[in-house]
Amino acid sequence: MSNDISKKESEPALQDHQHVEVADEIDTELEALLHTDLKVGLTDEVHAERLERFGRNELAESKTNPLLKIIGYFTDAIAILIIIALIFCAVVGEWTNVGIISFLLVLNAFVGFLMEAKAESALDALKSSLSLKTKCWRNGELAEVESALLVPGDLIVLRLGDIVPADCRLLGISITGEPSPAPLQIDQSALTGESLPVDKRKGQIAYSSSVVKQGQMMAVVTKTGGNTFIGRAANLISMTNEKGHFQKIIGQIGNFLVLVTVVMVLILLTYLLATLKVYNKDTIMDSIKKVVVLTVAAVPVGLPTVLSVTMAVGARQLSHKQVIVKRLTAVEEMASVSILCSDKTGTLTLNQLTFDDPWLVGDFTKENILLYSFIASEPGANDPIEKAVRAAAITDVPCLRDLTSHDIPGFKVTSFVPFNPTSKRTQATVIDLNTGETYHVSKGAPPTMIKLVGGSDAAVNAVNNLASRGLRALGVARTYPGDPETWHLVGMISLLDPPRPDSAETIRRCHEYGVQVKMITGDQLIIAKEVAHRLGMQRAILDANKLVEKGVDEETITLRCMRADGFAQVIPEHKYRVVELLQKRGLLVGMTGDGVNDAPALKKANVGIAVHDCTDAARSASDIVLLAPGLSTIIDGITTSRAIFQRMRSYAIYRITSTIHILIFFFIIILWRQWHMNEILLIFIAVLNDLATIVIAFDNAQISQRPDKWRIGQLIFMSILLGSLLTVLSFAHFFIGINYLGFVENHDKLGELQTMMYLHISSAPHFVIFSTRLAGFFWEKLPSWFFFLAIMLTQVLALIMSVTGIPTIMVSINAGAAFGVLGVSLVSFMILDVVKVFVMRAWSFQVTATFWPTPSRRSKLAQRKRVAADHLRLIENVEKIKKVVVSVEAINHFTR
Repeated sequence: MSNDISKKESEPALQDHQHVEVADEIDTELEALLHTDLKVGLTDEVHAERLERFGRNELAESKTNPLLKIIGYFTDAIAILIIIALIFCAVVGEWTNVGIISFLLVLNAFVGFLMEAKAESALDALKSSLSLKTKCWRNGELAEVESALLVPGDLIVLRLGDIVPADCRLLGISITGEPSPAPLQIDQSALTGESLPVDKRKGQIAYSSSVVKQGQMMAVVTKTGGNTFIGRAANLISMTNEKGHFQKIIGQIGNFLVLVTVVMVLILLTYLLATLKVYNKDTIMDSIKKVVVLTVAAVPVGLPTVLSVTMAVGARQLSHKQVIVKRLTAVEEMASVSILCSDKTGTLTLNQLTFDDPWLVGDFTKENILLYSFIASEPGANDPIEKAVRAAAITDVPCLRDLTSHDIPGFKVTSFVPFNPTSKRTQATVIDLNTGETYHVSKGAPPTMIKLVGGSDAAVNAVNNLASRGLRALGVARTYPGDPETWHLVGMISLLDPPRPDSAETIRRCHEYGVQVKMITGDQLIIAKEVAHRLGMQRAILDANKLVEKGVDEETITLRCMRADGFAQVIPEHKYRVVELLQKRGLLVGMTGDGVNDAPALKKANVGIAVHDCTDAARSASDIVLLAPGLSTIIDGITTSRAIFQRMRSYAIYRITSTIHILIFFFIIILWRQWHMNEILLIFIAVLNDLATIVIAFDNAQISQRPDKWRIGQLIFMSILLGSLLTVLSFAHFFIGINYLGFVENHDKLGELQTMMYLHISSAPHFVIFSTRLAGFFWEKLPSWFFFLAIMLTQVLALIMSVTGIPTIMVSINAGAAFGVLGVSLVSFMILDVVKVFVMRAWSFQVTATFWPTPSRRSKLAQRKRVAADHLRLIENVEKIKKVVVSVEAINHFTR
C-alpha cells in the first residue's frame, strides 16, 4: 500500500448537485492521531490506549431512576390535594376514608407510571442504529471487529451495502492499496435530508449511520460515539426533557384547586377554632372533622384517571387508522397543534428520483426520448438516475412494458460505451430490426450533449430553466443512418424527487383545519421551491442559514420563521431551532420526519410524528408513529384528537364546576350553620359519578375547524360561574327541605335532609356535563346513547339509595321528594346551558387577559392591539386614496 495517492479530477454525468456538507472541524491534537500506517493499522496496545481515552463507539445512556419516577407522581398539584385530604382523614380517625383515598392516589400514580413505562428510549434506538461489525486493519491484518470498539485512527473498509460505523475520512484507495478514483456513493438522506445519494471522494467525511450505495474505499475513523454527527443529534434529544403541554394544563388546574382549597380550609379551621367555647381534644377534633368534609369535597379524585382513560380510548381509535400513539398526552396536544413542520424527503416526497416532463426538440416525443434513453442506459446499473430513466421508459413506452430483460423488442444494441469521467456520456449503437437501419444514441451531462450537437441556445436556456426550478437535467441525442458523425439533440430529460400523491391534498386539508404546514428539507433552495409549488404551497422558502444569522436579533429571526412556508439546506440543529423559535411564540408545533436528522426536532416538538418506514431513532424520539405511507393519516389524527380534546375539556369543566360548587356550598354552610355531610357520601358522589363519566371517551363530539385551546381563564371563569349558580340551587334545596318538607337540620350526619342533599349534589352537577359537552346549546349535537345511559344509570342508583337508605350511612326519604330533586336537576342543567352559551359567545382573549393576566398574555394582547391599529390605519389610508381617485376622476370628467 502507498500513502502517495494521486487525485483525479472528475465530474458527474449530470449538473452538479451541491449536497449538504456539515462543518466537521478536527482539532490539531486529534489530527495527529489520524495518520495511521496503511500497511499495519493500529496495534492492540495503541487501540487499548485510545479506547480508554475516547471511550466506546456508542451513545451514552440517560435513564431516570424508577424510584424517582414513582415519587414524581405523588408531587403534582392534584396528588398533593389528595394527600392533604388523606392526612386530615387520618388525623380524625376516618380510616374508611383513608383507605378509599389512598387507593385512588395509588391508582392515579399507577396509571401514569404504566403509560410512561411503555415509551421507548430514543437514545437506545440511536445506539442500535450503529452497525454491529466492520472490516478493520489491526496489527497488519484485515479483521472483523465490533463497531463499538472503533477508535479515532482505525483504518476501516467501506463497501456496497455497509452502514458507516463512525465518522471517517475517505482515503481514496481500495482495500488492495491501489488508487480508487471512482467516488463512493453514500445515502445520507436519513442524516441530512438529501433526496439523492452523494458522491464522496478522497478527503471527504462519511458520516456514521449513512449507507454505502456504490463503490469501495478505505477510510480512517475521525470521530466516534457522542462526538459523531449522529452523536450531536443524540445530545439534542437528551437535552429535550421539557414537561408536556397536557401536564402543564393539569398542573394549572391542580394549582388553582389547591390554592382555593387551602385558603378555604385555613379560613374555616381558624374560624371554628376561634369560636370554640371550650378547648379540649374532643372540641378540636370535632372542628377538624368539619374541615375534613371540605378537603374531601375538593379532591377531584378521578380527574387524572378519567382523562388518561379518555386519551387511551382515543389512542386505540387512532391505531385502527394506522396511527400509533406512544405518548398518550400527545393525543390531547395534537388537537392544539397550529403549525406542522414536515420533513420533505421521504415524507412529503417519495424519496426516489422520478422522470418529469421533458424538454423536447422539434417533432420528437416523450416516447422517443425515453426509448433512446433506455437504449443508451447501462443494464444492471445501480445508479438512481439510471433506475429512474429505465423505470419511466418501461412504464410509458409501449414496446417496453412487458420487458423482462434489457433486450429491446424490434432493436438490437451492437455496442455500448458506458459513462466515464472523461466523456461524461454513454453511447450505444443500435440496429432497427424493422428497417435494418443502424444509428447511434447517447445521453449524458447537458453541457457535453449540447457541445456534441454543435451548440444550441434553446437547449442552454432549457437547461437553465430546469435548473432554476430545481430539476436535474440529462441530455439525449442521436444520429441518423448514413451520417454517423452528425448528432441531433432529441431533448432534455428532467428528474425530480416527486411529491407523494396524497401530500398536496393533505396539506390542503390541514389548512382547512387551521394547521399551517411548513416544509423542511436538506435540499437546495431551488429544489425546495419547486416541490413547494407542486404541493400547492407558496414559494416563500427560507435558507436555513437565515435562522442563525449573526447580528440579527431573535425577534426578527422568529418573524422570518413564522412567515416562511419552508426551510432549505437544513441540518438537525436548524430543525431543532425552527421548532424552538415557534414554541417561544406560544405556538404548539407538530414535527414529522423519518430520519436520524429529524430525531432532535421530533423530540423537541410538542407532537413528534414519525412517518412510514422511518429509522429507529425517529420512531423512538417521536410521540406518534404513522404506519401508512405519506401524511394522509395525519388528518385522521387531527380530527380524532380534536374529538378527544372536546371530551376532555367537557369533563374538566364539569369536574372543576362540581368541585367549586361543593367547596363554596360547604364552606358557607359550615361557617353559617355548622352543618356538614358524611364524608363517605361525598366520596360516593366523586367515585360513582367519575366512573360513569369515563364513558365520555365514547361520546359524540364536535370537531372544531381551528386548533383547540384549553383557554384556562375561560375554563376557570365558566366553572366558577356555573359552580356559584349550583351553590344557589343547593341552598334553595337546603332551606326548602327544612321549611317545607319538614326535614330536621340535625348535625349528627344522619337525617333526611342529608339524604336529600346527597341526591341533589350527586345529580345537579352531574347533569351539567350534558351542557359542557359543547360550546353551543346541548341539543345541537346530542350525546351518544351509551354516554347518556351511563349518566342516567348513575343517578338512578343514587335515587334508589336515597329511597331505600343505607344502614348507619343514609336515612331514606320518600319517593316523591327524590323524584322532585332529580326533576329540578334536569331543569337546572338546561338553564345553566343557556348561561354557558352566552358566556362562550361573549368571551374573548381580551377578557381572558383581563381576568387572568400573565406576562405572556399581556404581551400578546398588546401585540394584537398594535396589529388591529395598523389594520385600521391601513383601511383609513385606502379610503383616503379612494376619495382622491374619485376626486381626480371627477376633475378629469369636468375638464373633458
